[in-house]
Amino acid sequence: MLSLLPGPLVLLLSVSLTIIFTALCASLILLVSLLKLLPIPALDRACSHINNGIMRLWLSGNAFVIRLTTRIEWQIEENSQLRRDGWYLIVSNHQSWTDIVVLGHLFRDRLPVPKFFMKHELIYIPLLGLACWGLDMPFMRRYSREFLLRNPHLRGQDIETTRNACEKFRHLPTTVINFVEGTRVTAQKQAQSRSPYRHLMPPKAAGLAFTLAAMGEQFDSLINVTIRYPDNSKTPFKDFLMGRMKRIQVRIEELPVDEALMGDYFNDKQFKRGFQAWLNQRWQEKDEVLEQWQRAQEPATVAARESARASSGN
Repeated sequence: MLSLLPGPLVLLLSVSLTIIFTALCASLILLVSLLKLLPIPALDRACSHINNGIMRLWLSGNAFVIRLTTRIEWQIEENSQLRRDGWYLIVSNHQSWTDIVVLGHLFRDRLPVPKFFMKHELIYIPLLGLACWGLDMPFMRRYSREFLLRNPHLRGQDIETTRNACEKFRHLPTTVINFVEGTRVTAQKQAQSRSPYRHLMPPKAAGLAFTLAAMGEQFDSLINVTIRYPDNSKTPFKDFLMGRMKRIQVRIEELPVDEALMGDYFNDKQFKRGFQAWLNQRWQEKDEVLEQWQRAQEPATVAARESARASSGN
C-alpha cells in the first residue's frame, strides 16, 4: 500500500495517476464525441454507449488509485436494491470534490454510468470540461436574484437545460446525480444563506423538481446519500489525495418516486409548497444523521486525547 509512504509522495503519485487516467479517457471521449456532431440520431446513441463505457473505465481507474494510495475504513449504512440496467436519481449532500469520487467508487458496478449537474464555468476546464459535454452532462448557469431582475429574459434557462438533458437520458439507463445544495458547504456559506441546518446548506428544489417532472415515471427510485469525512472534515480532498483519509461514513437510502413528487413546480403553488416541504424534511433527517455521527465520535475523540495526554505524562 502506497499510503505508507510520506504524504507529499503519495500526493504526487495519486495526482499523476489520476491525471493520466483522466487525460486518456477524456481524450477518447472527445474523439468519439466528434461523431455526435453529425445530425444522425442512431449514431449519437451509439457514441453515447461508447462514451459510457469509457466513463466506466475511468471509474475503474479511480478505484485502482484509491486501493493503491489509501487505506480507508468504509462505514456504510444501506437500505437499497440497485441494478445496472435501471434509471436512478441520486441526491447527496456536498462537502468536497471527494464526494464525486466517493459516489463513483461506491456505485460504479451497481448503477448505470452517472451524470452530474455541473456549473457552467466547469466546461472551460481544459479537456475535462469538453469530455463532460461529450458525456451529455448538463451544465447549469446559476444567476443571483438581482441579476435575474436586471435580465428577466434569462429566467428559467436552467430549467430548459434540464429539460434538454433529461430528453437525452431517456435513451440509455442513467444515474442522474444532483447535489441539490448547489455548492460545497462551508461555515461562511451557511451563515450567508442563513441555513437552518447544522451541517448542510439549504437544498434548492427547482432543478430536482423539474428533473422528476421530466423523468419521474422512468426513474426506478431516488437514492438519498449522506456522506461524511469524520477524521478529515477540514481538507478532505487534499487528505484524500495524500493518502491521509482514514474513514468515510455513507448512508444510502432508497426512496420511491411516486406521483406526489411529480408535478408543475413553477405554476402549481400547492405542489411547489408540498415539494419544498418534502425536500426540507429529507434534509432535516440528513442533518440529524450527520449530527448523530458527530456525537457518536466525540466520546472516542475525548478518550483518544486523554490517552495521548497520559502517555506524554509518562
